[in-house]
Amino acid sequence: MIACGALAGTVREIVARRGWPAEVHPLPAMLHNRPERIGPAAADLAAALQARGLRVVLGYADCGSYGALDELCDRLGLARLHGLHCYDVLGGADRVRALLEREPGTYLLTDFLVRSFATTVLAGLGLDRHPELWGDYFGHYRRLVWLAQDRTDVLTERAERIAARFGLPLRVIEVGTAGLEREVEQLLAAKPGAG
Repeated sequence: MIACGALAGTVREIVARRGWPAEVHPLPAMLHNRPERIGPAAADLAAALQARGLRVVLGYADCGSYGALDELCDRLGLARLHGLHCYDVLGGADRVRALLEREPGTYLLTDFLVRSFATTVLAGLGLDRHPELWGDYFGHYRRLVWLAQDRTDVLTERAERIAARFGLPLRVIEVGTAGLEREVEQLLAAKPGAG
């Protein structure tokens, strides 16, 4: 499985716990800051893995690729996670859609983003060097929702600090990893070419 770096750790844990015979090959989570690069990176890795005779699936939702991952799946006979983004996989597409419809100015967090905010968001978007751009990136948000997979005191404190940085309220929805586990199970059970 070629997995999004933001999901790969959890996917590895699920695969190991369930005893599934699968290798997890992560791509850098930072690709989300340049989603046009996700498709080509996944294509290169898929070709290398298929050349080794391995069956390949994508542990990605669309992730802002605007259909590039679907085109790759069609071309190479791969299957991928359902949804527009990992928030759909973790929180459920209907729930996420309802959250965004109720408040379009919602910034979504996952455990990965809570852990890596300084690197993935601040440094990844250059805000550590150009804090004056904060308003350009985030000025339109009205609330933060953390789709917590494994809520701990440490992650809660970090999420609260992120919300304080935004100056916005934080809503925590404990989603766990069951949705991701179901998706991974279906993906690994999919017949080759059933993308």
